[in-house]
Amino acid sequence: MAATTHTVTNQVPPLVGYDVFAADRALSEAVERHIEPGVLPVAREELSTLGQSAGSAQAQEWGAQANEHPPVLRTHDRYGHRIDEVEFHPSWHRLLGHAVAAGLTDAWGRPAGHVRRAAGFLVWTQAEAGHGCPLSMTHAAVPALRTDPVLAAEWEPKLTSYVYEEGLRPAQEKAGVLFGMGMTEKQGGTDVRSNTTRAEPLSGEGEYLLTGHKWFCSAPMSDGFLVLAQAPGGLTCFLVPRVLPDGTRNVFAIQRLKDKLGNKSNASSEVEFDGTWARRVGEEGRGVRTIIEMVAATRLDCVVGSAALMRQAVAQAIHHVTYRSAFGGLLIDKPLMRNVLADLALESEAATVLAMRLASAYDTDTEEERAFLRIAVPAAKYWVTKRCTPVVGEALECLGGNGYVEESGMPRLLREAPLNSIWEGSGNVQALDVLRALQREPQALDAFLREVGKARGADHRLDAAIKDLLTELADLEGIEARARRLVERMALVLQGSLLVRWAPPEVSDAFCASRLGGDWGTAFGTLPHSLDLASVVNRARPVAE
Repeated sequence: MAATTHTVTNQVPPLVGYDVFAADRALSEAVERHIEPGVLPVAREELSTLGQSAGSAQAQEWGAQANEHPPVLRTHDRYGHRIDEVEFHPSWHRLLGHAVAAGLTDAWGRPAGHVRRAAGFLVWTQAEAGHGCPLSMTHAAVPALRTDPVLAAEWEPKLTSYVYEEGLRPAQEKAGVLFGMGMTEKQGGTDVRSNTTRAEPLSGEGEYLLTGHKWFCSAPMSDGFLVLAQAPGGLTCFLVPRVLPDGTRNVFAIQRLKDKLGNKSNASSEVEFDGTWARRVGEEGRGVRTIIEMVAATRLDCVVGSAALMRQAVAQAIHHVTYRSAFGGLLIDKPLMRNVLADLALESEAATVLAMRLASAYDTDTEEERAFLRIAVPAAKYWVTKRCTPVVGEALECLGGNGYVEESGMPRLLREAPLNSIWEGSGNVQALDVLRALQREPQALDAFLREVGKARGADHRLDAAIKDLLTELADLEGIEARARRLVERMALVLQGSLLVRWAPPEVSDAFCASRLGGDWGTAFGTLPHSLDLASVVNRARPVAE
C-alpha cells in the first residue's frame, strides 16, 4: 500500500506507563483517610509500587495474553489416568504471582490490612480482572477457617503468604496456597439449602467422604476448597484439599470448564465428588453460618472489583477524549462530552469511596461497624455491581468505533462488567438479604442510619433523601416487591453521605443534584449544565499532578 495514503493522524497514544494508584485521586484520598498515620507511609509506598506495575506495558500485555489464551482442561494423561488439571498461560501465573507478592491475599493480620488490600485489589485488577477470583476466595476463606482453630493454624499462614507456588502438591510442601469455593448446585443455584451433595462420616475426627456434583466450582486449580454438603446433622461446611497429605490426588473430577461471557482468563468448572475426602469446618448443620463470613468478604470484593472496572473504563474514556479532536477542537472541551465524562466520573468515585469505607469497617471491627456492614455490604453489592455495566458501556462509546475493537481493551471490560452482579448472589438475593437484616437485626439499621446521619445538614438534597428513606423504612409490610427500590435508595443515600463528607464540593454537589435531587435524565450525560463539570472531569483524569 502506498505510504502516502496511510499516514496516521488524530489517534490516541495508549494509556500506559503511569501509576494507577497515584493517578486515582478518589482512591488515594480514601487511603489517606482510612489508614492511621503510623502505617500510612508504608501503605502509600506499597500501593504506588503496585500502581506503577499495574500501569505498565508489561502488566497490560499479561492481561491481554491471559484472556487471548484461556485455561484448558486436561482430564487424563497420555496413559488414560485421571489427572483433572487446568493449564493456564504463563501470563496468568505472572499476574497471580505478582498479586500474591503484593499482599492481595493478606488482610486479616496486618495493620489496616483490609484497606490496604482493598486498595491494592482495586489497583491491580485494573490490569486484568479474571485472576481476582482466586485472590478473593483465598482471602475470604480465612474467617470461615477460623471457626476451627486447628484448621486455621494449619492453613491460614499459607493462605496469607506472599509466595505463589503453582502446581498441585501436598499443601504442607508449599509456602503458599490458593483456595476456591463450591456451593452452587444445578438444582438449586443460590438456594444452597437444597444441596444434594452427601457427606458420610468416617472414623477419624471431623473426616468425611463427599458424593455429589457442584455446578459452579471456581478456580479449580486451587489447593483447597470450601464446599457445602448434607451431613447427618444437616448442611455443613467442609474443606476439600486437591492433594492429600500422602501426595495422592483427592477425588476431584473436573467435568468441564464453563464457556463464559467474559472472565475468560479464569477457570470456572463443574466438579464431581465420588468418595472425596474432606474435613468438617465448624459444626454439623451450621454450614451456612460457618461460610457466611467468607460470602460477606467475597461480596465486598465484588464491590471493589466493580469499582476497579469502572475506574479503568472512565480513565480510558477521559484519556481518549483528552487527545482526540473532532469538529474543530479536543473532545474533552466539548460541553456535551464533558457532561458525559463528569457523569461517569461521579459513578466511579461514589463506588470507590463506598468500597473503601466498607473495607475500613472491617479494620475497625467494632460492634457498631459489624452492624453497619451487615446492611451496607449487601446494599453496596446490589447497587455498585449493577452500575458497572452501564458505566463501562458508556465509557466504551466515548471511544467510538475504536472502543468497539478488541485491541482497545474496552470489550474485555464490558464482558467482565456484569459478572460481579451475579457472583455471590445476584441482585434479588442482595435485596432480600437487606430486608432480612432490617426485619431481624434492628441494630444494623441503627448503625446504617447513624452513618448516613453524619452528613445531615450539609446538603438539603441529602437531608430530603434521608427523610424520604425513613418514611419508606417505616412500613415494612409487603416490602419484598419494592425491595430493589428501597435498597437502591439506601445505597445512594450512603454514597451521598460519604461524598458530602469527604469529596470536593463540585463532586458532592453534582452527585446530590443528580442522584438524590432528581435533576438527572435516564442516560449518562444529563447532569445539570450549571454544575462545575470541568472540575469533576479533571479530578478523574488518569494523570498524577
